[in-house]
Amino acid sequence: MNYVPQYPVYVISKGRYDNALTPNFLIQDKVPFFLVVEPQEVELYAAKYDRTNILVLPFSNLGLGSIPARNWVWEHAKEAGYKRHWILDDNIACVRRLYKGKRIRMNSGIAFKAIEDFTDRYENIAISGMNYSTFVGLASSGVNEMPPFYLNTHVYSVLLILNELPNRWRGRYNEDTDLCLQVLADGWCTVAFNAFSQQKAGTMTMKGGNTDQLYKGDGRLEMARTLERAWPYAVDVKRRFQRPQHVVKNQWQKFDTQLIRRKDIDWDAIKENKYEMKLVQVSEEIRSDRIKKILKEAN
Repeated sequence: MNYVPQYPVYVISKGRYDNALTPNFLIQDKVPFFLVVEPQEVELYAAKYDRTNILVLPFSNLGLGSIPARNWVWEHAKEAGYKRHWILDDNIACVRRLYKGKRIRMNSGIAFKAIEDFTDRYENIAISGMNYSTFVGLASSGVNEMPPFYLNTHVYSVLLILNELPNRWRGRYNEDTDLCLQVLADGWCTVAFNAFSQQKAGTMTMKGGNTDQLYKGDGRLEMARTLERAWPYAVDVKRRFQRPQHVVKNQWQKFDTQLIRRKDIDWDAIKENKYEMKLVQVSEEIRSDRIKKILKEAN
């Protein structure tokens, strides 16, 4: 069975018509999506991607990063009558499942559907999504030692957003962190999944996007300072990973709103759903002994 998201998937892209990663893995996984581009680049993207999947923004080169495009997407999904929408960066290589202590590439449609099902069981999840694979630790013991998700923290790059929220994307920098802080300050919950994670290219490692506009020169420091000015009681600027970086004070612990179960669901009737996931060998050579063992046990 081919699992597809029930909510629309939008990929915003600029200047990456020849090297966008996200559309490629979505096509491979047979996940329907909209590719959102500026008018001057339509033909460049259409040369590689199906034109029927392309949405054209009514503006171009505003110098405000991805914010206008993100808010346009939000209104597009809302006007179409959807309760939520997915919005993805264009530099994501694949989605991975945390399975027996290993991050294993998987069909993203299953991950999207599982996250949607979980999110819709609660009344107060404003934003959910996937953690970066880099931050999902491995376990040599063969047991997943990380929780399946983190509650009330940042959600980056792959976000499922509740359309009825009054909040919107704003500013030019660190917009994901800012939006999560907005909804958490308003008493909502966010959920960042470790069970399903995204393999994202590092910032400034790919041409296009906001690399030239936002990150050049002192862009990194300005990004962090801007978020600090917007959230002075919640954000500090420190040097991490050999560069200026914003740090949310107390590691998000001040946001302690708990999930509220929907009352119209029979929770006792919910059964385990494995979404027909099956471990399949796709490479002729497997180097990891641990992966070899996992594959043997699964079959």
